[in-house]
Amino acid sequence: MLNKKLKKIKTEVYALGQHISMSAHKARRVVDQIRGRSYEETLMILELMPYRACYPILKLVYSAAANANYNMDSNESNLVISKAQVSEGTATKKLKPRARGRSFTIKRPTCHITIVVKDISLDEYLEVDFLDSLRCSKKLKSKNKYTPMVYQDMYTNGGVWDKK
Repeated sequence: MLNKKLKKIKTEVYALGQHISMSAHKARRVVDQIRGRSYEETLMILELMPYRACYPILKLVYSAAANANYNMDSNESNLVISKAQVSEGTATKKLKPRARGRSFTIKRPTCHITIVVKDISLDEYLEVDFLDSLRCSKKLKSKNKYTPMVYQDMYTNGGVWDKK
């Protein structure tokens, strides 16, 4: 029992969409509906909601599921949206010409959306033998990071001009 150690496994994968031209308030209205739901249920909800914010969020959910499939080799039926957040981005400003040579600024708000997907079939911690983990860490520490630089002399080794 003393020789066992718990090792944390990565069970969450995220997808990040930046500078989406939409106000954060309108995107939060949709994101609040999908937080904590399963992947398939989220797809059905987003396809049937009548808001403009659904399409970029749907693309991010697809991307997060593809990341989970590629990085953790997980099945889509085991995925749950664990975190979903919307933060405000920069506001792009345009000038609209008005009467008498004046101009008004038009602010187009942007937002950043983060979707985190968790695989519920995987355990978060893996029991590893303590001595094996020490051996693996010693092997990694002894690995040489730098390779010696070898200088090639162009004139003695034949060089570029000897090739025909």
